[in-house]
Amino acid sequence: MKPTIVRTIERPDGKDVAVLGDLGVATVHEAQGRRGLMKPYLRPVFAAAKTAGPAVTVLCHPGDNLMIHAAVELCRPGDVMVVAVVAESTDGMFGELLATSLRAHGVVGMVIDAGSRDIAKLTEMNFPVWSRAVSAQGTVKETAGSVNVDVVCAGAIVHPGDVIVGDLDGVVVVPRVRAVEVAKLGIERRAKEEKTRQRLSSGELGLDFYGLRAKLAALGVEYVS
Repeated sequence: MKPTIVRTIERPDGKDVAVLGDLGVATVHEAQGRRGLMKPYLRPVFAAAKTAGPAVTVLCHPGDNLMIHAAVELCRPGDVMVVAVVAESTDGMFGELLATSLRAHGVVGMVIDAGSRDIAKLTEMNFPVWSRAVSAQGTVKETAGSVNVDVVCAGAIVHPGDVIVGDLDGVVVVPRVRAVEVAKLGIERRAKEEKTRQRLSSGELGLDFYGLRAKLAALGVEYVS
């Protein structure tokens, strides 16, 4: 693919993004049929990291963060930058200085399928980052890539403008065209989970209200004393 920078993308309604962010990764993942979850090696650089926003996508070469710099001017307040690489990399392609630049343009998070660095400073800044690795290995700015094209990041397809939700459980992608639907499904699931929580806290067994005793019997499980 020829290196390309797409200037304009469609973004979802901010209200739906806020709902998805409040629901959190686990609930959103379940609500959309257990789809869109990035691989679990992608971890937040500090425990309190949490974000939700439309994706500005970046495709880079390993050890080269040129296109991250190119993408900054296309970001709007509330966006989350998603960086994929054309081959596996753990080099520290993102750190405090780029975070400072992103924050100045209103970006609320970074997801990068490579390494991050300056973790203490990122934590102090409270700038949420999910990365494949932590590495002080430096990078160059030499190779052309693309911005705002479809990418695969940590095993998940991300289209520009898709909703990215990140927290301690990981990162999940919600297609932009499904944001309204998944937000509604997530609210319904949260209400259902609250009822389940109340029943469990009262001492009721999941074996009973999930109907699992019949399943155990069907599977040939025998109780012995």
